[in-house]
Order: sequence, then C-alpha cells, then structure tokens
Amino acid sequence: MPLSPFPGMDPYLEASAKWSSVHTRLITAISDQLSEQLGSAYSVDIEQRVYILTADEARKYVVPDIFLVQSPLAGTVATGTGAVTPPTLVEPVLDLEVRERYIQIVDSSDDTVVTTIEILSPFNKQGDSPGRRAFVDKRNTVMASSVHWIEIDLLCGGERPPEVVEKSDYYVLLKRGGVWGPLEVWYIDLRDRLPVIAVPLRAPDPDAPLDLQAMLEGIYQRGRYFEKLDYAKTPPAPRLRPADVAWTKERVQLWANATKLGK
Repeated sequence: MPLSPFPGMDPYLEASAKWSSVHTRLITAISDQLSEQLGSAYSVDIEQRVYILTADEARKYVVPDIFLVQSPLAGTVATGTGAVTPPTLVEPVLDLEVRERYIQIVDSSDDTVVTTIEILSPFNKQGDSPGRRAFVDKRNTVMASSVHWIEIDLLCGGERPPEVVEKSDYYVLLKRGGVWGPLEVWYIDLRDRLPVIAVPLRAPDPDAPLDLQAMLEGIYQRGRYFEKLDYAKTPPAPRLRPADVAWTKERVQLWANATKLGK
C-alpha cells in the first residue's frame, strides 16, 4: 500500500505535536546517509545550540513540561460522602532551555567545518522569537564565510528570508561558501516530490547528492506515521489554498481506499 497520501511533503506532519519527532528523525537520517556516502574523509556531526529564555519568552514559545510543587491546601474539602484529604497544588513551570539540532560536515584532515545544514523548526521561524533572531544571525555569519550553507524548510508557516518568501510551499536553499554568485534554490510545492539536492564539500571533491524524498519516506515508515496521523481532520495551520484543499481531500480518500484494499 502507499505509505503516505502525498507524493512529497505530508502537511499533516507539520502539526506541532508531530514535528519535533519528524525534525529529529530527519536530522538523524540525513547525517547517517551523508556519513555513509562520505566515508572517513569527512565527519558528519549532529550539533546543538541551546537557548536560555526569559520566563515571558518561555510562556510565549514553549509548552510547559516541568512542574513546581506548592504547599497543600489547609483543611479538608467537604463532599457528599465525607471529607477529602486536601491535594497538593501544582503550578506549571516553563522550561527556560530550548535545544535545537543541526548538521555539520567537517573535513577529517584538519577539523575544518565545510558545510552546515539547518532544518528549520517553528521556533526559528516565529516572528521575533529568540530562535528566529539566532537563526538569522547565524545565517548571515555563515553566508559571509567560506562554509557552505544549506537550509531546508519543510514547514509552510512562519517567517522566510526575503530571497524565497512567497515563492513556494517549501524550499531548500544552498549558499556556497566563499562564492558571491546567485543562491541555489529548490522550490517545492505541496504536490511535488522532494528533490535530490547537492551537498557541497571541499574542493576538488564533487557535491554529494542527497535524496530528500527517500529520507522522508524512510522516516514516515519507521515512525509509523500512517498509523499516528488523523487524516480525517483538517490539515494543521497554515490553511491550504482552496485548490489544494480539494486536492488534499482527494489524495486522502484515494489513500484510504488503497489502504482498505491492502494495495
């Protein structure tokens, strides 16, 4: 049977509850694939940066997942069947630390960073958030250096750089290090398969091909998202164009019929 209703990116994967796992799996799959391709000449590392947020920023951008225990209520609570032992009140405390992972390709001969690969997340696409500011600062710094820069954006929503804003549903952008010529961009719409992109290395080594569609299909299968995603619901925000809404419903119906037939 077909794994996903969609030929390329699945908009249902963009839901905030699912994207974190998709992002992690995609980082791992890309690094594993490149490591296998490049062999010992290069080291493909998964790095992370840490943001320390203020309490106000945490309330705005982060879901509570740590709790602070407060003193229990004094006395008892009366009910129809007698007194209830007073519970302890627990207030949510926002985690002030956010971690984001990215990929670096390093020349094994001298530990020089050759290529940086960023897979965008809601946190670094959201308005004037700390993640957005840090991403833009890093982007500008790397683009002005000899390091190759690749950004992969598989999220319809959020802010985009001026070079690619409103050009497509998704995109991949490559800025070759030390080159001031045009940027290389793969524009991707909802109905498209994901491209095979070029990952530049150190001269005279040729670019390494990276098949993003194969990466996504492997993630979809290993994560068993065909069982976890509720295709009966409307795709998560942002809203699709009217023509794509009808197309999405048709794709989901065809997929559901094929699934029932076991094809």
